[in-house]
Amino acid sequence: KELENGYAYKFHGTDQMIGELTTFIKTERECCDFFTFTIVVAGDKSTVWLELTGEEGVKDFIKSELEF
Repeated sequence: KELENGYAYKFHGTDQMIGELTTFIKTERECCDFFTFTIVVAGDKSTVWLELTGEEGVKDFIKSELEF
């Protein structure tokens, strides 16, 4: 889902997926300190959203470099 300053990605709300997203964040923040990462977890375990946001230019970077 496109956001004003980035994108939000929807995943299955499993504990495993939350772990994978956390690992992704740990890795990406080492090289891409311009991102703001937000994880939104549904209490019923149905979904987890990862929001990648930041300053101007982040959306273009996500499209071209991360290929999400």
